[in-house]
Amino acid sequence: MSSMTMLERIGHALMHVSAWPGRVSSWLVLPIILAVLVAVTGTMMRLGDLFGWGFAIPLLGSHLSITGLAELQWHLFAVMVMLGASFALAEDRHVRVDFIYAKFQGRGKAVVDIIGDLVLLLPFCAIVAWLSLNFVGLAYRSGEQSDYGGLTDRYLVKAILPIGLALLFTAGLGRIIRNVGFLLSGRQAAEPGPNGASHG
Repeated sequence: MSSMTMLERIGHALMHVSAWPGRVSSWLVLPIILAVLVAVTGTMMRLGDLFGWGFAIPLLGSHLSITGLAELQWHLFAVMVMLGASFALAEDRHVRVDFIYAKFQGRGKAVVDIIGDLVLLLPFCAIVAWLSLNFVGLAYRSGEQSDYGGLTDRYLVKAILPIGLALLFTAGLGRIIRNVGFLLSGRQAAEPGPNGASHG
């Protein structure tokens, strides 16, 4: 890593910071499994409300019903996916058109990544994140909640959309900076990143 340029280091740092929430959110798979288990068991036992606590908790309200638990599964999965996107990009584990990309060597791959990120990824993230702010604001202003006695404060879950896209934008920006630094370095092969994954 000593031969990395300053731009590559900055790019790696941006990618690392934006990937951290995704790395943490991967642990949400455990509460999702628990929620599925409790929901299935509760449904088999014909339970309506599982727990009540007499005061409002954001997103859950004053009780947790089978309906709320089912919704919680979907929402936790959405959080895991939206926060995990930047992690997948930073770790180079995202889906791409490999039959074209695989034909290039290190510098060619860096150019393809830069073009793809500038033309597709960053504009997509910026536009959808911007448009989703109104989506979140409307849910907040209207006090949107489940129609069937499930979860309350839907804006909390909807806020994950612009947050996840902002993280993905940051990871993409970091990858562009890293790849520009690599191209300017004159090296033919890329240095491995801090986690051992190489680019290009």
